[in-house]
Amino acid sequence: MPLPAHHRPGGGFRNPWPLAQTHGFLDFLKWTLVERRRNPRRPDPAPSSFTRVTPSFIVPRADPETLTLTWVGHTSFLIQMSGLNILIDPVWSERASPVRFIGPRRWVPPGVEFDRLPPIDAVILSHDHYDHLDAPTVSRLVERYPAAVWYSPLGVADFLRRRGVREVVERDWWQESTTGTLRLTCVPAQHFSGRALGNRNSTLWCGWVLRSSDRTVVFAGDTALHPEFSTIAERYGPIDVAILPIGAYEPRWFMGSVHMNPEDCMKAVVQLKTAQNGRRLVMAAAHWGTFKLTDEPMDEPPARMRQEWRASGSDNDDLWIMRHGETRVFR
Repeated sequence: MPLPAHHRPGGGFRNPWPLAQTHGFLDFLKWTLVERRRNPRRPDPAPSSFTRVTPSFIVPRADPETLTLTWVGHTSFLIQMSGLNILIDPVWSERASPVRFIGPRRWVPPGVEFDRLPPIDAVILSHDHYDHLDAPTVSRLVERYPAAVWYSPLGVADFLRRRGVREVVERDWWQESTTGTLRLTCVPAQHFSGRALGNRNSTLWCGWVLRSSDRTVVFAGDTALHPEFSTIAERYGPIDVAILPIGAYEPRWFMGSVHMNPEDCMKAVVQLKTAQNGRRLVMAAAHWGTFKLTDEPMDEPPARMRQEWRASGSDNDDLWIMRHGETRVFR
């Protein structure tokens, strides 16, 4: 059987598309040490400008017909769907870093206090970067919810098992699994992986499609714009909610191959809408407003996303720019 295009000969993974070449450490140094001196970052707003609200998810669980999303921050969401409580990319630590004294620090505390979480049935991961896979959070979840099932892309299970996770389901792109009445499909993303310089791209990165009997949620993961959004729509549409990243995109020459900006995000929405047949599609914005990772001001991504949404003629009610802790119910 031929090796899938996103599998690297000799082991590891790669983005299979011609324009998906990511930048290396030397380019990172050029950006951070040279270009930032020439083009200083534009000013950020005060962290206090980011509103945190009290979540209103349903305890202990929502009924199977109800779909709710609660934004914890960055790409961490609590999803209530098909009668289950699901966490995606859970990060409760103060920093997205291998150490506690340096690295990107939270601008806003987690929108849901850890001790207020409802019983967690499943955890879904997109890849192994520190702002998406947080070792202390994994350990806390394992202690509190030992029976939860974890879903990850290929290569991440060893990390989880070393921290006590009992049941891990690893999937390659387009492979499926089930939990209760919910079907989960691992889908392509354009990104990279690695928690240290020496193990880059040894594990896979992905998005996920969650399908119940009457609802479909797409979580795009951490990704640049790629050509498979239309394939996702064709295979799994119509889609009710798409959780798409909108931040961490400047400078574009460096970040464009790994992160969408709002303009790219709007193009992804257009692709995802190709199989809607007139059905409503809600987009929930992720990957912004929590960790300062790149050069654009922290409040720019939602402003630009709203501008793109209005210019497309889409219904304003179908763009969810959520506050930290906010719960939305899909109706």
